Amino acid sequence: MKCLLPWLLSAAYLLVACDAGRTTATPPPTATPVPPALGAGFRYSTYGPRADPGPEYWVSVGQRMAAKFAGARPQAIWIVGNFGGDGTTWLSFPGEHSDSHILFSPTDDNEAALKRFDEAGVQVWLQVEPGDAPVTDLIELMLARYGSHPCVIGVGVDVEWFHSDGTPEGRAVTDEEAAAWVAAARAFNPRYRLFLKHWEQEKMPPVYRDGVLFVDDSQQFESFDAMVDEFSAWGRAFAPTPVGFQFGYAADRDWWGTLADPAGEIGRAILARVPNTQALYWVDFTILEVFPESGG
Repeated sequence: MKCLLPWLLSAAYLLVACDAGRTTATPPPTATPVPPALGAGFRYSTYGPRADPGPEYWVSVGQRMAAKFAGARPQAIWIVGNFGGDGTTWLSFPGEHSDSHILFSPTDDNEAALKRFDEAGVQVWLQVEPGDAPVTDLIELMLARYGSHPCVIGVGVDVEWFHSDGTPEGRAVTDEEAAAWVAAARAFNPRYRLFLKHWEQEKMPPVYRDGVLFVDDSQQFESFDAMVDEFSAWGRAFAPTPVGFQFGYAADRDWWGTLADPAGEIGRAILARVPNTQALYWVDFTILEVFPESGG
């Protein structure tokens, strides 16, 4: 039997093996994927701060938060779809859609900030609180509107409001749904990822992990140690898949308010206990207390 020798060329190697009439080519070595750098910043919503301080303030917060952790990139969760009751989602930009659960704002409330984030190198996740609206459609609407911004790195779904009955509990996400949402994001950009957010592990997809960041937004902890213990359990549950955390809620002010550097001390404690941490966010409800507009 004639042995055909296909040659595989690369800058690094040339290796062909012929055995008993079969040709086996050793594939070129591939570099170990480098995980994305730690993202550190804030969570923004239209209903969080008492007033929106504007794009320059948010850039400053992202930079100040990231500076607390070696090698971190300024990053934000930017909510563009609010749960509106009766299963609806209000998108904070103009648009049209046939589904009655998807409502739009007459003005664009995000473009100025996203443009500034492009310039400043602040990475952004675009998040929705979906209600009963089809999540794939929401992802497509968000990315059709804002996917051209270099700052955008992916999309997020707050599962607390996924088919919610009006309370922040939501329905668990299936593996099939998570895979479809990742695919919808990657259809715009193969580098895009998806985050899923809740405080209950059982609300996350049981098996599917590709392209997903799992964010815990639990609150009402008795102490600093209680928070770190619960966040550690979240990290272990999804390891080695990356996880992220939202913290700084008013309900926990009694203990974090006594810290000299609340955002830095909490973040460092999480990183020490949860090695698969990839994102740290201070919530906007108390952000002006910890990151004053004066830049202190």
